[in-house]
Amino acid sequence: MAAAQTPTTDPDGPAGPVLVVDFGAQYAQLIARRVREARVYSEIVPHTWSVEQMLARRPSAVILSGGPASVYAEGAPSVDRALFEAGVPVLGICYGFQAMARALGGEVARTGTREYGGTHVTVDAPGTLLTGSPVEQSVWMSHGDSVQGAPEGFRVLATSAGSPVAAFEDADRSLYGMQWHPEVKHSSLGQRALENFLYLGAGLSPTWTPGNVVADQVEAIREQVGDARVICGLSGGVDSAVAAALVQRAVGDQLTCVFVDHGLLRAGEVEQVERDFVASTGVRLVTVDARDRFLAALAGQTDPEDKRKTIGREFIRVFEQAARDVVAESGAHGEEVRFLVQGTLYPDVVESGGGEGAANIKSHHNVGGLPDDLQFELVEPLRRLFKDEVRAVGLELGLPEAIVWRQPFPGPGLGIRIIGEVTHERLEVLRAADAIARTELTAAGLDRDIWQCPVVLLADIRSVGVQGDGRTYGHPVVLRPVSSEDAMTADWTRVPYDVLARISTRITNEVPEVNRVVLDVTSKPPGTIEWE
Repeated sequence: MAAAQTPTTDPDGPAGPVLVVDFGAQYAQLIARRVREARVYSEIVPHTWSVEQMLARRPSAVILSGGPASVYAEGAPSVDRALFEAGVPVLGICYGFQAMARALGGEVARTGTREYGGTHVTVDAPGTLLTGSPVEQSVWMSHGDSVQGAPEGFRVLATSAGSPVAAFEDADRSLYGMQWHPEVKHSSLGQRALENFLYLGAGLSPTWTPGNVVADQVEAIREQVGDARVICGLSGGVDSAVAAALVQRAVGDQLTCVFVDHGLLRAGEVEQVERDFVASTGVRLVTVDARDRFLAALAGQTDPEDKRKTIGREFIRVFEQAARDVVAESGAHGEEVRFLVQGTLYPDVVESGGGEGAANIKSHHNVGGLPDDLQFELVEPLRRLFKDEVRAVGLELGLPEAIVWRQPFPGPGLGIRIIGEVTHERLEVLRAADAIARTELTAAGLDRDIWQCPVVLLADIRSVGVQGDGRTYGHPVVLRPVSSEDAMTADWTRVPYDVLARISTRITNEVPEVNRVVLDVTSKPPGTIEWE
């Protein structure tokens, strides 16, 4: 087995990451996650990259993702045969499998037979890729075309009713492929197949850990920042907390954290940040009271994109003033704060249209919501990580579990959990309802079972109710408990009925403006986790 690799961008350094080439797949990010779960570092690159660009990253292996196109469609993405002649181990999945077969002289045909969802495959010869697999196994397929004949030198490993060549390999050249999606949980032995490729086919060792992330990012931050001053927008959530802790480890006193109380926070959050984060890190923290400013900027706005972009713009303007104040207070006349730290995660980038061909689902305040005239250079040490990886890094840095395991909370805060205009009165109603829901979920021991539970105020909707023998005309609130691994997909959490009953009873009893509590049972897709 090859020596352990250290991810690097140095072309003269050791082998770099496993590159996941994205052909527009729903699951490209999931492939990268599964590789990282195998403790091997991975990165996603667009299919428009040339072979030269890929090889410049010194990849330890390449995985070709699935995609929505047919290999026969006009303008469909293709794979340069040179990739397979470069001596780099390659795994093709679904569309990537078909593109590999076609590029190497195999036969791919439109058979008219489609396989979608759960499918059974027969393993005729396990080879390297399917070592340890039973003869019959359940997998997840999503294809119309199929490989009818393997390229010369390849061994057929498995078949299915609609795929005479469902998996193949040329172990001598470290080239492998499968028609099904090993990255999804519905493929019962999918992770084993991926690990067979990584460990046996590519000769990699499972050595990538949160400690590697810390060491790599500390080095990268020092190289980027030098001796410049840095400011970090601390929200109180795990993302910004971990980002700040990484930067502090890298540059120490050059960092000042700014916590903006924009009035869109949940109950008790200002006090928690000032108490827990400062106590655990010793970082210098400046709290800015900008509640009136944000409410004034949001007055009259009801469109969610407008609200997100307004909040993003005001954040930056507050940071710019805070940076000037930091310099003034330090007496460092003429010294600028050049860098702004953000806790941007990979799902934020994807949903904001940050990937090649990615749709703009919604503009996250720290990605699509940034103003064009931004006066800072960004430091985003978590930009390629998923939430669970961020939590692991936070624990590695010694942050307390109260911060690390806090439920995700959007940067725009309660501003995007009020459907309609954001006002002081509506914020107080939602804060009270949210606090009750969080308290009851914690008391029931469900904090680790639920990814997050947004409470949404339908501020522009009223419904008739009866309370105290009298008619009421109050607002409904929506409970949105979801379970997820990385926020790319999610399912609604089956909260016990007695817990839901306690939440509903307390909200309608203790929050006079609310007379109805409803439950959102929509998965993602089609719905996003937040309503706006």
